[in-house]
Amino acid sequence: MAGLADEGNGRAGIGHAGIGQRRSHWLARRLLDIAYLTRLHRPIGIWLLLWPTVWALWIAGDGHPPPRLLLLFLAGTVLMRSAGCVVNDLADMNIDPHVRRTRGRPLAARRVSPREAVVVFLVLVALALLVVMQLNLLCVQLSLAGAALTVTYPLFKRFFPIPQLYLGLAFGWGVPMAFAAQLGIVPRVGWVMMIAAILWAGVYDSFYAMADRTDDLKLGVKSSAITFGDLDLVMIGALQLMMLLALYFTGRLLVFGAPWHAGLCVATAMFAAQQWRARTRAAEDCLWAFNNNNAVGLVILAGLVIDYTSGH
Repeated sequence: MAGLADEGNGRAGIGHAGIGQRRSHWLARRLLDIAYLTRLHRPIGIWLLLWPTVWALWIAGDGHPPPRLLLLFLAGTVLMRSAGCVVNDLADMNIDPHVRRTRGRPLAARRVSPREAVVVFLVLVALALLVVMQLNLLCVQLSLAGAALTVTYPLFKRFFPIPQLYLGLAFGWGVPMAFAAQLGIVPRVGWVMMIAAILWAGVYDSFYAMADRTDDLKLGVKSSAITFGDLDLVMIGALQLMMLLALYFTGRLLVFGAPWHAGLCVATAMFAAQQWRARTRAAEDCLWAFNNNNAVGLVILAGLVIDYTSGH
């Protein structure tokens, strides 16, 4: 009898271990779905949102941005970009299943329910609010406008012919916030840099839209790629030129030297490479052009940092 009792205890132990293992697998799957929902597995969006903010922090800090502010803005960028992805998927949850590139997203594939996505969104916004409360009043006020831009962007795809520029406004809003956090005001150069950020988002998100043009036409979703039509690359080129001019004027206002202008020259060459690669209008080439903008952001930051360290 003792042996049977021991065997029973062993089975019970195995049963408890199995339940614990299943729970851990379930939790891992849920966390993975949330990571996919917030696009943490694709940090390119975080980088593209972060670059203009870091440029602004560097300038507002006269080449020495406070590490505390860099960390706070990094955290805020990750949280708000993640929240933006969630609210975008909530708005598109009945559209994404019909688009080849998005049908595997957690909401589209029904691995995450709309209620769960709303909870994730509210948690992210609450955390972002905790971050921004560490900053001054002007920055908090600007953050409220930025949050409104993030939430309303998905609606603009329903009627606005170039929603990429509205996305640019949301993505560029970190620029005045960065100046406000350090200086307590937003100087003229801050608004010029925000214009550059808006135009830049119009560039890279138009390349992204070109990859989805066929599906968007079927579903009736608006995009710059559809509005521009066969003039898509010409219009993107115009946006690229205006973005570079805005950054050139930024350099003029701040009396930047050769390193800054060298960075802009390299960025110009990279824009030309994007145009050349996307000339096929194949989805993979347009996505390459989109992703290449991450390197553009890095090059511009490099020119900025070298300009300050070389005695600007």
